[in-house]
Amino acid sequence: MKLQETIISDFNKKSSEEHQNQFDFLANTLEKNNHKTKSIIDALAKFQVAIPSWALGAGGTRFGRFSFYGEPSNLTQKLDDVGLLHSLTQTAGAVSLHIPWDIPEDYNAIIEQANSLNLKFDAVNSNTFQDQKNAKESYKYGSLSNTSQAVREQAIAHNQEVIKIGEKLGSKSLTVWLADGSNFPGQNNFQTALSNTENSLKAIYKTLPDDWKLFIEYKPYEPNFYSTVIQDWGTSFMLANACGDKAYTLVDLGHHLPNTNIEQIVSTLMLKGKLGGFHFNDSKYGDDDVTVGSVKPYALFLIFNELVYGMQNNPQNPDLSWMIDASHNIKDPLEDLIQSLEAIQEAYAKALLVDQTLLKEAQSANDVVACQEILQKAYRTDVRPLLAQARLQSGGALNPLALYRELQIRETLIQERGKHSIASGL
Repeated sequence: MKLQETIISDFNKKSSEEHQNQFDFLANTLEKNNHKTKSIIDALAKFQVAIPSWALGAGGTRFGRFSFYGEPSNLTQKLDDVGLLHSLTQTAGAVSLHIPWDIPEDYNAIIEQANSLNLKFDAVNSNTFQDQKNAKESYKYGSLSNTSQAVREQAIAHNQEVIKIGEKLGSKSLTVWLADGSNFPGQNNFQTALSNTENSLKAIYKTLPDDWKLFIEYKPYEPNFYSTVIQDWGTSFMLANACGDKAYTLVDLGHHLPNTNIEQIVSTLMLKGKLGGFHFNDSKYGDDDVTVGSVKPYALFLIFNELVYGMQNNPQNPDLSWMIDASHNIKDPLEDLIQSLEAIQEAYAKALLVDQTLLKEAQSANDVVACQEILQKAYRTDVRPLLAQARLQSGGALNPLALYRELQIRETLIQERGKHSIASGL
């Protein structure tokens, strides 16, 4: 299913007058406060977030999984779904593949399809947290950290193969998330596990193309509940430094214990030039992977405030890679992704409204009240007309979710694919 431009433009005409009134009022207000509205809109239009290939189907828990029907059962259909999202929002211009769930059968055809949908391939993701069919070794007791050299070599070889697949598609980075850890005290020697992991990552890093990056993800717990080898940003940062200049820490918003100050982590990593990218989601307790901005929207804004400051003041840090990594357990995945994209853009727009010069002056004067007022003035601004204008400027829908429902896209997908199609890998 591919949306024609006339469908979106005709839909936009219905609410164009209301949008223009809202936008003009906000733009005039911002201009009076010395904000360059056009620059903000251009930044929003340029900001693209990758959609992971595993996010187009229903997620689940250890206890069950409930389909939404019409799920994409192959990579071609997944690209079509991302293309739909991008047509509606104009901010989902990339797809991040998970290997081996989504290995292309015909690379030329997949690349041609992606180009036709105005999509590029972002980071490729390896998988050593599951045993794959016909694999000689098992990851039951770990992969890159395993006490068995044979298991470690198999895991290293898999990551190297993922790099080769990514090269064929035009990707420029590899994301490594390690499920390795232990469930019981004494099960692992912590130092041995960490040393094995470092050596394994170095072996992968050696085969990285010159223009590629290695992203090292971290997670405090799950699937192991006593220890995780790469359990926090400090361990990831240490391993990235050990690998080299092309290795970076990747921050997943759900991969933190409750009340962790993520914005401080972001600031520190950017100062050191070692923040590689982001996986967006939200959580209440820990790694819930729910819709971005649905639980802690102010925390998301504070994180973006540090990101914006870092992007403006830390040239030592590379351009960041952005991706949504949420689990759609009871929502239509496409609707959930639309909501997440909106929340990300909203937090970004509000962070762009923070007067960093005035904030620095208040910080220097230890004027704590002024500091809070400056941040909350930006946060309390309804920036949705800016987001809509950025979409309009790029050819997207003023209200993507409303158009998605008006067109009954899920119903159409069910008719095309059937009720019992299941997204690969989940």
